[in-house]
Amino acid sequence: MRSRAMVVIGTLSATLVCGGGLLEAGYRGPDGGGLLDALPFRHNSGDGAAVFAEVVQHVSRDYVDSLDPDAMYQKAIDGMLNQLHDPHTVFLTPDRLRRLTESTTGTYVGLGIQVDIRDGWITIIAALPGSPAERAGIQTGDRLTEIDGQPTHGWTQDEATAALHGVPGTAVRLAVERPGVETPIRFSVARREIHMRAVRHAELVRPTIGYVDAVIFSDSTARELQAAVDSLRARGMRTLILDLRNDPGGLLTQGVAVADLFLDSGQTIVRMHGRAAGTTREVVDDAPQRWPGMGVVLLVNGGTASASEIVAGALQDHDRALIVGSPTYGKGSAQTLFHLDDAALKLTTALWYTPSGRTINRRSQRTNDGEGDDDADAGDGAPRPDTSVSKAVFRTDAGRVVYGGGGIAPDVAIGDSTAPSGDSALQRALGTQWPVFRDALTAYALSLKAAHGDAPSDATSDATSDATSDAPITPAMRDGLWQQMRKRGVRLDRATFDRMTPAVDRWMTTEIARYVLGAETAFRASLTADPVVRMAIEEALHAASARDLVAHPLPAERPAERPAADSAPHDRGRAR
Repeated sequence: MRSRAMVVIGTLSATLVCGGGLLEAGYRGPDGGGLLDALPFRHNSGDGAAVFAEVVQHVSRDYVDSLDPDAMYQKAIDGMLNQLHDPHTVFLTPDRLRRLTESTTGTYVGLGIQVDIRDGWITIIAALPGSPAERAGIQTGDRLTEIDGQPTHGWTQDEATAALHGVPGTAVRLAVERPGVETPIRFSVARREIHMRAVRHAELVRPTIGYVDAVIFSDSTARELQAAVDSLRARGMRTLILDLRNDPGGLLTQGVAVADLFLDSGQTIVRMHGRAAGTTREVVDDAPQRWPGMGVVLLVNGGTASASEIVAGALQDHDRALIVGSPTYGKGSAQTLFHLDDAALKLTTALWYTPSGRTINRRSQRTNDGEGDDDADAGDGAPRPDTSVSKAVFRTDAGRVVYGGGGIAPDVAIGDSTAPSGDSALQRALGTQWPVFRDALTAYALSLKAAHGDAPSDATSDATSDATSDAPITPAMRDGLWQQMRKRGVRLDRATFDRMTPAVDRWMTTEIARYVLGAETAFRASLTADPVVRMAIEEALHAASARDLVAHPLPAERPAERPAADSAPHDRGRAR
């Protein structure tokens, strides 16, 4: 039987030769043939194919170390794709294909918990509502010490994922340590299919101003967004703040469906240009917009990519939304997924353009693991500015100037870091000890939870009731954190610690809110302190109408800054 790599390379060859048409059947070479005979392009007429075949023969026969044929084919595939210098074209192994599928569908089989690593232990940030973990009684702040009898200290998040995922209906045995409980608590929880919501929050931040976020464009994003906006409209919302910051994109069809909700029939959403049949087309809105007259402020940053940028570009070009934040990632290409046995090829097959004709593609380099975004995993952080591309000038429907190349530039520029300069100074002072400081923060927050159980003291309630209040953290609470830092060997003198009290207090407020009062309380506290959300609220209050919101934004322009580490306004923890 031929190896799986033989099947893969055979299918790849057929795909390239046929100009993009995928052949479902794998290659079957002559019976009894060796490695050279098995090469599907050995007898092609091109010199390149013949040279490649000779190189494979020599490496297979003469290289100083013997090589597994599967490994040779994988290296050949990786080398060919790497030389395309396209970070979004990659070969997906079965494991990477599974992760991509989970992202684009929003569905996986597990327990439904969000985790982080603290002090080397898997720590529960939240159990998703209605999940097996929540039903079993797993709580925020629980420390997961055993999975199926295996101690988990020192595990990575990927190792935890592998252990918690599995077949629907199968049970996983857990042991957790809980603040205030002396002995470990043991659970047996049945895995089931979990659907991760693309829209995590829908809040009224003012009586007539609503806030909705979308964390990814999975197969339910448009449906979830419509339901969230309808619910806020029923409560009196007249202006929507739609947060697409750090949304890496996802399915092109969902980007189109979301834009369709806000645009009129006949308006172009995106134009696609490719070489293969069917990849050059224009996508046009085919339904009336759902909320005419509603103001829209769209929040973006360097992590806004792919399908998120399609939405931002379409709404900006048609003057339907005011774009606030910092420049987007700049991923202006579309990928097609070709399934190859149990793996897949994710191949760039088209470039996309905004309705005004802009390309927003930013030059970038392939990441170390070869993964780009496509359809689900575009931006891992703010990209470097692309100074090599001149900015072509385009105009919106109303004649406003917009620019092509290097991402979508916001109409109102403001950095999306929630960390003021004092926070950056604290991080610089701690240097490589920053993760240990975060461990100490969590340990102190959990000690408060252990001391007060489900009824936090007035001090902890005050500390989390309003992140912008003047003095939510008491000196005694700072001393408690200082002791946790000393216990872990953090080298920071007390004078520096005291001098950085405002920054320390902000971090303490966030961590206490998360672990004592829950993830939702922590989110609301961070939202009130978020400078980009505040600017969006100012813009909404300033505008007399939805049209005025876009036509006459506030003149103040704020410098965009790279977010400080761990300072994002949302905790989009990984789900297990």
